[in-house]
Amino acid sequence: MIRTPILMAAAFAASSCAPVDPEARADPALAGPPVKVLGEERSCIMRSQIRNTRVRSDQVIDFEMRGGKIYRNVLPNKCPRLGFEEAFSYSTSINQLCNTEIIYVVENFGGQIQRGAGCGMGRFVPVEYVEEDAES
Repeated sequence: MIRTPILMAAAFAASSCAPVDPEARADPALAGPPVKVLGEERSCIMRSQIRNTRVRSDQVIDFEMRGGKIYRNVLPNKCPRLGFEEAFSYSTSINQLCNTEIIYVVENFGGQIQRGAGCGMGRFVPVEYVEEDAES
């Protein structure tokens, strides 16, 4: 019967939207390549200032800005296939990308591009990359 896989997919989709205790959220300095946190988190960044994005995992995206600033966004929940595909899209009517936005994984199946899982953004934390000590 086809209903069982559909119900399982619906249950999975619903569980990926489950609320998470903000206190249990990962420390941005520990997710992805080592970084040093430079200041207070922000709820939005200017889209026109984004130079590059680097997907680090299913839950971490670094936004490299014009002028050299970097903002790390740790999504409140893991976003299925984001780390594998390393591509996402979003749509907003203002020149800001905010923590209230939903991003969509861009999936490539046999050369066909399609929209994948939708996931909520986290807050934007200003960071700088740090070199790991070569002697450790």
